[in-house]
Amino acid sequence: MKGKLIAWLLAAVLIVSCLTAALAEEDKFGPIYDDWSEKTDDELYEAAKAEGGELTVYATSSKMLKAEEKFEEAYPGIDLVIYDLDQDEVLSKCKVEAETGNITADVLQAKDVNGDVFFDFYEEGYCSAFYPKDICEHIDPELLKYGYPLYASQSFWYYNTEAFPDGSPVNNWWQIIEKDENGNQKYRLFTKEIGQETAYLSLFASFIVNADQMAAAYEAAYGEPLEYTYDASSFEFPVPENNAGVEYLWRFSQMKMTFIGDGDELVLAVHNSTADDPALALASGGKIGNRDESGYNIAWCTGMAPYTGLENCEYMYVVEGSDSPAGARLFIRFITGGADGKSGGLKPFQKEGNWAVRDDVESDWNPATLEECGAIEGDLQAIYGVYLDTQDMWTYWLAKNPNM
Repeated sequence: MKGKLIAWLLAAVLIVSCLTAALAEEDKFGPIYDDWSEKTDDELYEAAKAEGGELTVYATSSKMLKAEEKFEEAYPGIDLVIYDLDQDEVLSKCKVEAETGNITADVLQAKDVNGDVFFDFYEEGYCSAFYPKDICEHIDPELLKYGYPLYASQSFWYYNTEAFPDGSPVNNWWQIIEKDENGNQKYRLFTKEIGQETAYLSLFASFIVNADQMAAAYEAAYGEPLEYTYDASSFEFPVPENNAGVEYLWRFSQMKMTFIGDGDELVLAVHNSTADDPALALASGGKIGNRDESGYNIAWCTGMAPYTGLENCEYMYVVEGSDSPAGARLFIRFITGGADGKSGGLKPFQKEGNWAVRDDVESDWNPATLEECGAIEGDLQAIYGVYLDTQDMWTYWLAKNPNM
């Protein structure tokens, strides 16, 4: 009887331990509200002035610079300095400043498409998310899981509207890599080097995570189950068997591609293509601006199966150890629209290819919602888990591409 009681107690302890660990795991995801979350703009403004009135933002978008004057007009006495940096610079400077104790930045803007910001910087304590409760009530809770979003975007395949006046020639990812009866590609493909572009590689990693959807998309397109042809024996890590996302990665890696690092040049390649020699290019949604600014014959391929792309968010973070914690939060509220969405902070980011995440701010500068375009919310935790393996597979297979 005593032995059974001990066994029962041990089992109970194990169950409690597992539940505690699971709860702790959930506790790290947002939205996480604290005393700051309840403070109004006026309360934060008064506190920001008491902090000294100086505020530094490390941003990954030059459009953030357009908010400087408007913010200082709205909050006299606050001196705002914005640095336009790339993503790696923002994160590396934040890390170096924290490790040296010489913290300059108060606010960071960064995109997190594969979970590395959340799991490698946020969890390590270099920065934290501020969740203003009144504004968060207007944002899908799923979009608050990995941080506080500024706006959302996605990548698209572009096609030439003059070559295909009736609309996109493809509506399925498998069609992009189709070959004709002679084994020739149907489309010339232009993209940034997938393995070196975090957003694009994260998208391919999501196909591995969502392998069932990729398999279903193949069968829907061709009326028969997918045949698996990849060889995983060369890798030192376990590669899932019969995974449609891995199969797509393998097949795509063996296509003839042209890598171009500049997004404007990617869509220019599509503009210069013809119906007899058609091209598709993978680029950020914002490159659609070349249609109006430069007269390019380009459009997005939307409604792709199993999904067009990932809903990628730009996030705002408060730097840990900031000398202006109230000012940092005041700026984050301002840049994301303020209490009513009308602060003016969002205006520089309101262009076709960017979408507001607040339900009280309409993205009427876009022809459709992200969901209507075919975007899904990415599971950053799952993508983070397969990202590096995806990169290794891509790099290895690309080196074996006879067309490159």
